[in-house]
Amino acid sequence: MKIAIAADHGGYRLKTVIMDFLKKLGHEAADLGAYSEEPSDYPDSARSVARALMDRRAERGILVCGSGVGACIAANKFPGIRAALCHDTFSAHQGVEDDDMNVLCLGERVIGPELAKEIVSAFLAARFSGAERHVRRLGKVIAIEKEFMKGKD
Repeated sequence: MKIAIAADHGGYRLKTVIMDFLKKLGHEAADLGAYSEEPSDYPDSARSVARALMDRRAERGILVCGSGVGACIAANKFPGIRAALCHDTFSAHQGVEDDDMNVLCLGERVIGPELAKEIVSAFLAARFSGAERHVRRLGKVIAIEKEFMKGKD
């Protein structure tokens, strides 16, 4: 699977662990920054990952910042992006299965590397269920997005 991954300075170390893990799993991972622990801004990371998904250069995205919250908020401003902060495996797979989540957000200061790997595995293994109720709810989410994005780039 093609995965876009990015972090700010607060998520840099965990991002490097996840990058190595993704490669070991055989995924094609695009590292979109940050490339050091020098101060950087999570909205820039979110933009990079969102653009990769919007341009179909990646199928899923992973964002890491200190808490995961800022990156998640920023990512959800982009059309078609359904980002969620997950610090447990249930939310990571359920978010994909029920809500078609396409960006996983993690907080380096909240979870450790081993739990992060488990969460990433659950996220990547999950598939949208296509169940009628999930399709209906996703349609409503998309309709809300379209209603409020009219005339905006």
